[in-house]
Amino acid sequence: MTSKDQITIPVGIRKSLGLEAGDRVVFTQLVDGTVVMRAKTRSVTALAGRLPKPSRKVRVEDMRYGGR
Repeated sequence: MTSKDQITIPVGIRKSLGLEAGDRVVFTQLVDGTVVMRAKTRSVTALAGRLPKPSRKVRVEDMRYGGR
């Protein structure tokens, strides 16, 4: 780690994760102390259209209060 808190990711890991300059990574510490690094290469807009269309329309009031 540099004095500016930057790290170097080895080239083999960068290639296997498909990382390029400017990509973001996230570090998550698990309960057992293990640290997991994940590449954040997709934006939330890449998720558009992944869920199926609802079979019927639902009113906002029903979403908020469960149709009570």
